[in-house]
Amino acid sequence: MSERKRARNNGKANERVIHLKPPERMKIPRQQPIEKEPDYRVCNFEEVSDGFDVNLASEEALRCLECKDPVCMKACPVNIDIRAFIRLIYKKDYDSAIKKIRESNYLPAICGRVCPQESLCENVCLVGKRNEPLAIGKLERFVADYELKNGNFSPPEIKENKGQKVAVVGAGPGGLTAAADLAIRGYEVTIYEALHEAGGVLKYGIPEFRLPKHIVDAEVDRVKALGVKIETNVIIGRTLTIDELFDEMDFEAVYIGTGAGSPRFMNIPGENLSGVYSASELLTRVNLMKAYKFPEYDTPLKIGNRVAVVGGGDVAMDAARTSARLGPEVVNLFYRRSREEMPARIEEIHHAEEEGIHFHLLTNPVEIFGDENGWVKAIKCQKMELGEPDEEGRRRPVPIDGEYITMDADTVVIAIGQSPNPIIQQTTPGLKTTDWGTIIVDEIGATSREGIFAGGDISRGGATVIEAVSDGKRASRSIDEYLTEKKAVLKT
Repeated sequence: MSERKRARNNGKANERVIHLKPPERMKIPRQQPIEKEPDYRVCNFEEVSDGFDVNLASEEALRCLECKDPVCMKACPVNIDIRAFIRLIYKKDYDSAIKKIRESNYLPAICGRVCPQESLCENVCLVGKRNEPLAIGKLERFVADYELKNGNFSPPEIKENKGQKVAVVGAGPGGLTAAADLAIRGYEVTIYEALHEAGGVLKYGIPEFRLPKHIVDAEVDRVKALGVKIETNVIIGRTLTIDELFDEMDFEAVYIGTGAGSPRFMNIPGENLSGVYSASELLTRVNLMKAYKFPEYDTPLKIGNRVAVVGGGDVAMDAARTSARLGPEVVNLFYRRSREEMPARIEEIHHAEEEGIHFHLLTNPVEIFGDENGWVKAIKCQKMELGEPDEEGRRRPVPIDGEYITMDADTVVIAIGQSPNPIIQQTTPGLKTTDWGTIIVDEIGATSREGIFAGGDISRGGATVIEAVSDGKRASRSIDEYLTEKKAVLKT
């Protein structure tokens, strides 16, 4: 068949697809990604989901109703033109589809895997009124992976050189996004990262089986392709201060996206025993320092036969599922509310249950017992019931008097949240913070210090990856406006 005839036939097929009526589209069931079996995957750190192949992606894209008022786009924190990129998928124009996504989100392979789409864009999808919503996140991941597999990436054109320098502190999702957006706008950008590798929580926090590190590395390389410099092993507040960035290195604006890496504990008896870990320590040792490959990597990690994980968010699921892959006999997860109140993604809860994690709901640890050598041997929990809703609308857990359980445990992982490291706040005069140590920002991401902007966990206290990306985008726009106005004033 000639190329001209093939193109003509493909065009006719596309027209047929485009004019498929909504009632017909509504009948198409939601496609399910290709996933490894639980018994296999719990023994290794391979990625659980292989995502969509071309056929699954094409069939799922057919389900989009192409709404005149795309509420999914409004529900997306970075306002991806979802309708447009899905139309390009069922036209099989994958290169244009990924470019359309990257206009709004420069980290699509990451966000396609870890963004909580079920509570954002997919939650308002009109297909979901009668059927399961469109698998928007899986489609985003598909085109990002297709681009990576086929080597089709080309960086967007940078149309002008602004001649101004911006520093970004932290190479996590927010920092990478801000840096990419600023570079595209024509600024000279340098990222300063405290760890020895770029990626932030994407590297040290999210497990390999959920977000492979080669995916993070590929997205970091795409940021570097814009001319962004990344300096690792630089602790801002110690190696350099914010003021030194301004006064000695000629940066004209700074974005702080250092996240929240300091663990919180429950302040219960026994938390100082050997065998008690914070989730951040466990995950950093495994993800960034490759403890699961010991002795190939020089990072031993002692995990006993009975692991207890405390918490109900994504970090708790990551800690529990990571622990399960390190060879214990049982992993118990304790959460003080019911399953309905769990903040973790539905998909992560489902995968944890498939992998044999035992959930103990309405159960709150109150004491950890140790043996004569100072090692954990058991955990005592109080049974709870749900009371009135709190300020977030979730029903408060209320202790049931006299109802306790004690279970054997030789490893306890606390995953109840994290706080910002205070080093930047303490070394930057005039930078206002909350009582929780987070940096106060206004509606455009500006702090109390002129020229300093912030976002993500360092200002929110707890943010998803996509919220950090959104904050980075917002701040880049604000920095551009600030520096443009500053430059205009200097000219007058």
